Amino acid sequence: MAEPNTPDNDELETNEVETVDQDASIDEKDEQSSVEADSTKEESPSKKDDDSKKDQPKKKEKRSKKNRERKQAEASKSKPKPVKMRSGLSTPIWVVIALVCAIAGGLIGHFAFGGGSGSALSGRTSVSEGELDTTIATYTYNGQTTSVSIRDVINASSTLEASKNDDGTYKIPSADNALSYVRNEIVMKEAENRGINVSDDDVAAYAEETLGSSDFDSIASSYNMDSDTVKSLIRDSATMKALRDQVVTTQSATAPTAPTQPADGNTEATSADYAKYIIDLAGDEWDAQNNTWKSTDGVYASALSSYTITNDSASYAAAQAAYYVAYQQYSTTQSAVSSEWTDFVNGLLCNGNVTLSSLVA
Repeated sequence: MAEPNTPDNDELETNEVETVDQDASIDEKDEQSSVEADSTKEESPSKKDDDSKKDQPKKKEKRSKKNRERKQAEASKSKPKPVKMRSGLSTPIWVVIALVCAIAGGLIGHFAFGGGSGSALSGRTSVSEGELDTTIATYTYNGQTTSVSIRDVINASSTLEASKNDDGTYKIPSADNALSYVRNEIVMKEAENRGINVSDDDVAAYAEETLGSSDFDSIASSYNMDSDTVKSLIRDSATMKALRDQVVTTQSATAPTAPTQPADGNTEATSADYAKYIIDLAGDEWDAQNNTWKSTDGVYASALSSYTITNDSASYAAAQAAYYVAYQQYSTTQSAVSSEWTDFVNGLLCNGNVTLSSLVA
């Protein structure tokens, strides 16, 4: 089940942090190529007699192995290696992440690592039922600080029962899940500040539109969740859509429907239905009175210039070509909508930061 529609739910990963020198990576590749080249040279056929050839493979293998070991040892001394964060922290550490602007449509975070007063979750991957209200994150937005518990994050996308381990403990949510929760909360606070409030009817309509059903019990059963959690998630999504509709000025488009394929498979067969399909998509580009294109340089006229089209006749192939044009226009429009929404959300997140007390993967 999709999470509320913030533009970056799976873009920000914090469970593994690597610092890699790009130049070093290139050098390592060059050295690897050099080692392989040396090995290739050494393993080239010689012109010695057959008896000496039998002994060569072992000698070559030893020399090649020594060369690789020597060069790899030299590389390891001169170049930094990736530093990976383990799934559970073994020492007390808090991570402060400033939620900042987008790169290529996704959100990234600036990380500041440092020792702190210690966290009850340090070095752990699970908690008991009595620890579910332990704070896993604290975020500040517009000067107001809010604590987030393990229970909050779990209930935002699942149920406690589904998250329960065989031994009765609960897995600590990942840092990414905690951040997703915070991002959604910040967007929801903005919707609240703007007075956006969706009704039960709005929620039901949104569920019908996106999931094909407003039977929350049935939806919950399908996703192994409880109906209250499902309804809450859908309400959040509907609220975010209402916020997006309010702040995004680019007019959203409707995806075109592909033409119906001919029953006999003959793509060149013509019909009035295909002609109507094309003309409806082309809109003002078609001159019905003169039974042709108004101009030859229009988007549809250019794309369909090799097809014969009239008011009452066109082929399936021509209709399919028109569909491709329509879908490209739809895709371009929706990309602009998505970009504008992402920019808006990033603007909100630039005013917030979050402190995590666990970096469980």
